[in-house]
Amino acid sequence: MAVHETPGRHTGFHLPSRRRAGTARRSEETATDTTATATRAMVFAGLRIVTGFVFLWAFLDKAFGWGYATASGKGWTDGGSPTRGFLSGVAAGPMQSTFHSWAGAGWANWLFMLGLLGVGVALVSGIALRLAAVAGTALMAFMWIAEWPPARHLADGSPSMSSNPLIDYHVLYAVVLIALAVASAGNTWGLGRTWARLPVVRDHAWLR
Repeated sequence: MAVHETPGRHTGFHLPSRRRAGTARRSEETATDTTATATRAMVFAGLRIVTGFVFLWAFLDKAFGWGYATASGKGWTDGGSPTRGFLSGVAAGPMQSTFHSWAGAGWANWLFMLGLLGVGVALVSGIALRLAAVAGTALMAFMWIAEWPPARHLADGSPSMSSNPLIDYHVLYAVVLIALAVASAGNTWGLGRTWARLPVVRDHAWLR
């Protein structure tokens, strides 16, 4: 019986191709990068939503007097002033007398409440995050000046009980707002992409 060898056919152990291994490694790295990017987007989206709820809750409680920071029956809709108590209680800082004169003023109430509502809605929905960052940062800056963390003592000489003379929660909120705008955090779990496609927004990047 004759045995015929098939040309080009090899048997035995073969080492994996370096090219194939390199391609597989690059595919794994690409998949890892894609997963990491998606995870970051979801983390920023979650941070955006919870931060927006902070602003929205402050607006709703001050507007309707839900009995938390604002006593029941003393909400804005009940005739109360969302700025009188806070601004009239300013007891330190270079703008103390100025804030006292603003306390309870109609324009101050409207600006404050519209700021809370606008920033809250923008963050929760994921639209106009750049505007929200600017408005929210300005709002936090005024509140920081009103509380004036650098002061060790209040105007009456009592301790200010400031926990940090420079970086407090107002600064933290401002940094978060800026980070959310830079990261385009409204594109995930939000209406950011739809908002950006609107003609007026597409032509004016500062509205995004």
